[in-house]
Amino acid sequence: MTQNQLVAIIVVVFAVAAVVLLYLKTRRSKGLRERFGPEYERTVSGAGSVRGEAILEKREKRVNRYDIRPLQPAARDLYIEQWRLMQARFVDDPDRTVGDADRLLSKVMTERGYPVADFDQQAADLSVHHARVVEHYRAGHAIAVSHAQGHASTEDLRQALIAR
Repeated sequence: MTQNQLVAIIVVVFAVAAVVLLYLKTRRSKGLRERFGPEYERTVSGAGSVRGEAILEKREKRVNRYDIRPLQPAARDLYIEQWRLMQARFVDDPDRTVGDADRLLSKVMTERGYPVADFDQQAADLSVHHARVVEHYRAGHAIAVSHAQGHASTEDLRQALIAR
């Protein structure tokens, strides 16, 4: 085998390895994009593609270690009824209703096994299994925070309740 043939073989091996690595990265990115939906774009735009994808993978591994469980049917029915009553009460008391809705959602998440100490962590954890709705959850929370600072209208509060 000549030196030129050896160089050609090495170049081909490196080219094949590069194509395989590119394929695996593309497949990884596509999988994360499909699982996380809008949360993928949010995280990657804030942290860059490599770091953002690492954040999402780390988040997924952390949440998969949680003991996430479905609600018992009786508890589920109770929470649905409480939510319905809150929505009906909104017209008479929008200020209190939004705060009550926030507390009810935290209670449900705790019962399901999600840690709820910090909102940002809570929303990130929720994005692993509920990527399509977490952006509404964040929007509702932002309105609730704005309301606590005295900057939300009744329409804003209505949107917060709908978003949650």
